[in-house]
Amino acid sequence: MLLRLSLVILCLCLLSSPLSAQQLSGTVSWIYDGDTLRVEPFGKVRLLGIDTPESRDSDRDRYYRVNFGISSKRLRQIAHRAKQFNIKRVKGKRVQLRFDSETRDKYGRTLAYLYLPDGRLLNRLLLEKGLASVFRRYSFRQKTDFLAAEKAARLARLGLWQ
Repeated sequence: MLLRLSLVILCLCLLSSPLSAQQLSGTVSWIYDGDTLRVEPFGKVRLLGIDTPESRDSDRDRYYRVNFGISSKRLRQIAHRAKQFNIKRVKGKRVQLRFDSETRDKYGRTLAYLYLPDGRLLNRLLLEKGLASVFRRYSFRQKTDFLAAEKAARLARLGLWQ
């Protein structure tokens, strides 16, 4: 009886543990854009801590124009490159998702760091290639590292920063 009760308590603890303490794996089945993918069986996953330009003109363009002087035409090119980069690197691949303190955005998408089969972090790779900028509005565990990766891409004049 005591063993059964202990097992029930252990299961309840595991089930109630926050996603931030977990690492889950899934398969990328669709690429929506540079920072949003579908990972089965979890659904839409928004790459945590980064932002890629939209494929169409959007209100977000103003942020890039005002703060970085990047034209709408350039943003559309980078949006296309970021999506193609993700298709080539992760579509159909088994990946690992790791979480931070926030696990969902206001649209209900899962927020995650996405690790490739070789262990590299896709979120950071997009920054290193200049295909994304750091999403500065919120705190997240890897923010300092992501800012350094973005700065290196800027200094090397890659992607967005050409």
